[in-house]
Amino acid sequence: MKNLLCPYCLDKKPLSDNQTHSVRAGRFRRTSDSRWVQRFKCRACRKHFSTSTVHPCYKQKKRQLNCRLKGLLSSGVSLRRSAKLLHLNRKTVARKLRFLGTQAQLHLDNSNKAHPLVFTMEFDDLETFEHTKCKPLSVTLAVEFETRRILGFEVSRMPAKGRLAMLSRKKYGPRKDKRSEGRRRLFHRLKPLLHERAIIKSDQNPHYMADVKRYFPKADYRQLKGQRGSTTGQGELKKVRFDPLYSLNHTCAMYRYGISRLIRKTWCTTKLPRMLAHHISIYVDYHNNYLLKNVRYAG
Repeated sequence: MKNLLCPYCLDKKPLSDNQTHSVRAGRFRRTSDSRWVQRFKCRACRKHFSTSTVHPCYKQKKRQLNCRLKGLLSSGVSLRRSAKLLHLNRKTVARKLRFLGTQAQLHLDNSNKAHPLVFTMEFDDLETFEHTKCKPLSVTLAVEFETRRILGFEVSRMPAKGRLAMLSRKKYGPRKDKRSEGRRRLFHRLKPLLHERAIIKSDQNPHYMADVKRYFPKADYRQLKGQRGSTTGQGELKKVRFDPLYSLNHTCAMYRYGISRLIRKTWCTTKLPRMLAHHISIYVDYHNNYLLKNVRYAG
């Protein structure tokens, strides 16, 4: 094993031609996963460190449960039930949700940079709520057409519609519509990932055109007529014979199934939009790297 640079003094200059900054100083068995970890000693600052000092899971006592928790949270299991199944405290699961969500977002960004440019993308808004249906949320989702790989998402607040609009304003006051800001943040991140003449598909929402033309001026933007009917028990999947937005609608249906707080008529609600974003990040990482491992085409 090659000697590591000291994470404390961060001095990368060699002491001499035949010496290194760190020397091996034994090893220890990590209690969280019972693995042997190599320990080092820095020649400059005389401090000890190990191969796990700079690891993202540093100081986690139950890191061996991270992978299992990720699978549960991406399979329609709630946080409370996950805590019971893994014999954890609910606070521990909530902390791991934030940690796993942050790591999943970083992994998504690095994975998108490693993939080739996208030539066909589909996007749309999926609606949910925080705390109560009087405070709805919009999740803008972008999917690659051929592989159904999720490229990105953005969670935004929106005002209530229909019969709940007046009740929402009465109980919680006016609520700003931030869906356009969320789409712009998403398109800003996706702009380097798409070919400049890519094909972009969506439904006929009149608010999409301006944002698409702003960030993808040379793209072939196609607004397709959406279908209102859906197959019973399959959420976003349409019962029509041909669905022009199949990749997107199928992914939205998988969202509804895999994320407990997005299931229709559920008692698992979102209290904070940022926690919903963390949960979606975990599912996106699970979706792209496990569910679509052997999938090449949308249908």
